[in-house]
Amino acid sequence: MIYHAIGSIHCGSSELLTIYFSLAYSGLVQTPQTYKGMDRCAILMSNEITAKGEDRLLQEAQQKFVSRFGREPRAAASAPGRVNLIGEHVDYCEGYVLPVALPFKTVVVGDFNNTEECNIVSVLADGQELSGSFPAPTAVQLKPGPPSWINYVKGVVAHFPSEIYGFDAVIVSDVPMGSGVSSSASLEVAVFTFLEALTKFEIDLVEKALLCQKAEHEFPGMPCGIMDQYIVTLGRKDHALLIDCRSLEASQIPMITEDIVILVVNSNVKHQLTGSEYPQRRAQCHTAATMLSLPSLRSARVELLKDLENMKCDELVLKRATHVVNEISRTEETAKALKNEDFKRVGELFYQSHDSLSKLMEVSCPELDQLVDILRSSPGVLGARMTGGGFGGCVVALVNKSQLSDVKKKILSEYNGNPVFFECQPSDGARIILYNS
Repeated sequence: MIYHAIGSIHCGSSELLTIYFSLAYSGLVQTPQTYKGMDRCAILMSNEITAKGEDRLLQEAQQKFVSRFGREPRAAASAPGRVNLIGEHVDYCEGYVLPVALPFKTVVVGDFNNTEECNIVSVLADGQELSGSFPAPTAVQLKPGPPSWINYVKGVVAHFPSEIYGFDAVIVSDVPMGSGVSSSASLEVAVFTFLEALTKFEIDLVEKALLCQKAEHEFPGMPCGIMDQYIVTLGRKDHALLIDCRSLEASQIPMITEDIVILVVNSNVKHQLTGSEYPQRRAQCHTAATMLSLPSLRSARVELLKDLENMKCDELVLKRATHVVNEISRTEETAKALKNEDFKRVGELFYQSHDSLSKLMEVSCPELDQLVDILRSSPGVLGARMTGGGFGGCVVALVNKSQLSDVKKKILSEYNGNPVFFECQPSDGARIILYNS
């Protein structure tokens, strides 16, 4: 199925869409029309993504390395994907975010090759391969260049704070691509951690996250915030991570979910944007902070929103500021509710967050709103909200395990699109699996 293949493709979104639609037209990926006449149980299974597990990914990567390079790899590392529970469109306002690391992982294995070339193989789930090479940074100064997917690797190699000589590496991943669960940060941090294992040069975890963020800024050219690399690096099993985007301090928040599942539903929709949507919202938030004589909206309190009204500020500026101020407060409250195992309150805050993102920040879309409405009316669902930048992508929900199957069936029968489900439990962050001996 296409979603498994997508999980191992490390390329830009435009390339991903090209791959997806070419496969769709060739019949290799199921579109909504494909489901006519199919048994509901079969449909449900075809709309599921499950994590392969680190052991299986490692075995696949080691086997491919031996067959491709003729020797055993001497270093290996992994890093997970992530989903943000709450705290959307507040990172650029120095607010709080609350992500968890996922059981879906990227595994990298490899070894030095006594040359000045870095040879990279990325294995797709169906056995196909992407491969590319670039000079070791000891030979030349690395710069971005085609193919675009390899820039995620090249950028990390260029920013690694120790000498890197030529090496061979194989990458295998089951992190869903194009689903808003940060397959790019998973790849970057996995490569960085692999280089730590290969060189035996390890650094502070926060510094690692910052260097991976810098790599994504400068090589793929994506101006991402710090959340993705931070949670992928510092994630912990059965915990969410409350990240302060102003101080870059973080707190591990216990999240024991024995009877609760984090369900991510991919809408399989991404609306065409002009490119100005995100910069406009960022600028509007900056305008609000400036009018209040504050360094950012992180310093604002709800009562200051009345001051904006009295200043007769632009209606959109007031809407954005209202979302940000309340979303920051919701994120802090969610962290407290998780500590108290008050999942009912967490669910209520999820719904409040979604309604605010839809009506005030205006970054939702009809498909995401429909998914949240279906979930809101489903027995066993404690809360749901869009997650990620918006205009498509995914919804995250808290669901009672005993009612999970019924919830999925309800979505399949009522949602107008073609959803894909994956269940998540808070997982550990990046780790070295095998040190270079």
